[in-house]
Amino acid sequence: MGDRQQWYAGVDWGSQSHHVVLTDGDGRKLGERSFKHGGEGLAEMAAWLMAASCAAEPGQILAAIEVPHGPVVETLIERGFKVHAINPKQMDRFRDRFTMAGAKDDSRDAEVMASALRTDPRCFRPLAAADPIIVELREWSRIAEDLGVERNRLVNRLRERLWRYFPALLELEDDLGAEWLLELWEAAPTPDTASRLREATIAKLLKRHRIRRFDAAFVVNTLRRPPVRVAAGTVEAASAHVALLVPRIRLLNRQIKDAHSRIDGLTARLMPAEEAEPGQKKQHDAEILASLPGVGRTVLATLLAEASDALQRRDYAALRSLAGVAPVTKRSGKSCVVVRRQACHDRLANAVYHWARVAVQHDPRSRAKYAELRRRGHSHGRALRSVADRLLNVACAMLKSGAAFNPSSAAQKPA
Repeated sequence: MGDRQQWYAGVDWGSQSHHVVLTDGDGRKLGERSFKHGGEGLAEMAAWLMAASCAAEPGQILAAIEVPHGPVVETLIERGFKVHAINPKQMDRFRDRFTMAGAKDDSRDAEVMASALRTDPRCFRPLAAADPIIVELREWSRIAEDLGVERNRLVNRLRERLWRYFPALLELEDDLGAEWLLELWEAAPTPDTASRLREATIAKLLKRHRIRRFDAAFVVNTLRRPPVRVAAGTVEAASAHVALLVPRIRLLNRQIKDAHSRIDGLTARLMPAEEAEPGQKKQHDAEILASLPGVGRTVLATLLAEASDALQRRDYAALRSLAGVAPVTKRSGKSCVVVRRQACHDRLANAVYHWARVAVQHDPRSRAKYAELRRRGHSHGRALRSVADRLLNVACAMLKSGAAFNPSSAAQKPA
């Protein structure tokens, strides 16, 4: 650490207030206070840290916190404090230094974090202010995922109602939230009205939505199949339920489309077209990652948003751990067991899983690796995680070299 004096602060984050403990370089407690959450309270916390430590500048104060994001972190970073995050499970182990009985309170947690940051800084992850575009991209990526989950929930409810009284519609489209199917239901909400629907009307609907998988005659024959026999009042009740679901699904369709548009716009802003040198185009992380096989809008946005720190460091070990593709080895004596990693970033793990799944379909080397692992008896999920592990390694190598993916050169290398 050199001759420069440093102070250590532990911040126990809370919804209503934040408990802060400040210690010096020798571990002596200099002060302890609780600050109300809000602009005034957070500003007061920063001022108190400077006054209680007598530091010449905020960079001499190292703050530890469990939550690696949010207004507390942003306030401290904006004012120049060095903020470090720790995993809650590691924090729980450090707590045992102070109490073996398992006692826990805000004051002790803040003191434990300050002490652990002083004695074991390698266990903490330094935090830095994120690129504003990455902050927006992260939020829109999560919004799009939440909207997709909500849409699936409503579509499943729609499926249950149609299965109850109008199963013929289920044979026309797998995605019951598709706009053309919703419009078809509005034109024929019951089997009785569907039997009177004209073929010309259906033909216009299919043409308007550019449906070419089948013609109007096929739809008419499907809708006019003998309906299921249900109790009196069932058709009226179920169709009334569907009538409430349709506008909500339509709203989600529009919101998802808008979210995808915003994601595309933000991603494009991360890939500027200026040249680093005359005649030489500069490669950016987003452009390099987008060139990899299997990377689409959702995977690219999730990688850039949820793994930005590891990508900037080109840290392959951190990436594979965050994505859940790094196996966990448990070795003791003669026993050695390798299990799947559960401590990972769920959104990132899901994105990387689908990245590998699509890459197997389009990339010869990924397909060959997957086939070999399956031949050796690996399960589908384990084989895909191994493919994803290789893709992350390739991505880090490309980011370090600044070169985009070249399928022709990759095909020439031995698997």
